[in-house]
Amino acid sequence: MKNWRILKSALKSILRNPMRTFLTTLGIVIGIAAVIALMEVGAGAQDSLKKSISAMGVNSITVRPGAGMMGGVSSGAGSKANLTAQDVSEILKECPSVKLATPVISVRGQVVYGGKNWSPFGISGVNEDYLEIGNWQVEDGEMFSKLQVLRGSKVCLIGSTVKRELFGSEDPLGKDIRIQNVLFKVIGVLKSKGANMIGMDQDDTVIAPWTAVKARLTGAGQTSISSVSSSSSTTATSTSSTYPDATSLYPPSSDSNLPPVRFQNVDSISAWARTPELVDSAVEEITKVLRSTHKLASGVENDFQIRTMSEFSDFLTGSTKNMTNLLLCVAFISLIVGGVGIMNIMLVSVTERTREIGLRMAVGAKKRDILRQFLVESVVICFMGGLIGIAFGHGASMVLASAMKWPSTVSYSAILLSVGVSVLVGVVFGYYPAWKAARLDPIEALRYE
Repeated sequence: MKNWRILKSALKSILRNPMRTFLTTLGIVIGIAAVIALMEVGAGAQDSLKKSISAMGVNSITVRPGAGMMGGVSSGAGSKANLTAQDVSEILKECPSVKLATPVISVRGQVVYGGKNWSPFGISGVNEDYLEIGNWQVEDGEMFSKLQVLRGSKVCLIGSTVKRELFGSEDPLGKDIRIQNVLFKVIGVLKSKGANMIGMDQDDTVIAPWTAVKARLTGAGQTSISSVSSSSSTTATSTSSTYPDATSLYPPSSDSNLPPVRFQNVDSISAWARTPELVDSAVEEITKVLRSTHKLASGVENDFQIRTMSEFSDFLTGSTKNMTNLLLCVAFISLIVGGVGIMNIMLVSVTERTREIGLRMAVGAKKRDILRQFLVESVVICFMGGLIGIAFGHGASMVLASAMKWPSTVSYSAILLSVGVSVLVGVVFGYYPAWKAARLDPIEALRYE
């Protein structure tokens, strides 16, 4: 009951001068509102950033060949042809942290349909798991199957940019397009992803089974089947015209005599870790497997390079956190200013109520009772200011999210932190006035006018 009487007395003293109490708490209200608004907007920005990075493939891991050397001269990163489809199989078998993996063949060329032509940013040969690895979705049609990859089927999916440039409003499904003079049937259209964070149009792409791209298209590290066939027929014609009675020692080659994939080396390997937390473990496992399959002795440098999105993700997330923390420091400065204002008002209150303090001591109140009374008043003022600040801060974040189209997320940790900080400010800045009130001499206090 004693504590309740102290709280009741503190509330009466606070409500005795409502305007002064409001102005006293205004600094706390502004500080807490700024903290809440900044933390909610900052949390929304971080969530939006995480989604953007996730769309780019935060779980993705890219393995590229190392640098080749010829005559002591480096050919640059990716010049070695030492990554194979067998490496992909070993990674899937021996790396528990890796969920999916695909070989990647990258070529450039012109895509033709009817009287229109277009040179997409990339033509990629991949396997059936590439959509999940690249965070793609099929808008129309379907993805090619594992069987089509094994057969090297000449099918493909196109991005929305390629669809617009080649087909316009026409339905591309089932149509044949020529890629480097090789016919590929369009079986699907990828859902638009727009530009990535570096401004590249992700929809300007064509994907096909890597076996078909490797065997049929030029620019993949070997001569295409079509060019081999044409050169063979030309050679046979010129020979027969020069030597009409000559007998051919080697029969002319045909598509049926060539294997689907003439060479097993691939341009790169894309893998997908099971969770973002397992990316580092997946990198270690992939490194161990590739060193084993490439028969690299201990102490020999890797003949491949592994890149992840983690460094880029950490950089962007760290930059956002630093900016949020900087703004929070400014908000906490306003809290300190508000706390100084509360200390000033409490000192004024002690001076105004000196006779009241003397009278309470004269009728039996102890120093700790006086200390507790003024400390409770300070804490209650700050707590009320904190609650009002939380309401204003949340409202401000909602207004910013609606008016400025900024992302905003309710931060319960910020609310709890604000309540704790407001109480702490009340204790820290209210202790000295309460201590000063408790140290008054009852006789001198009663004489004070």
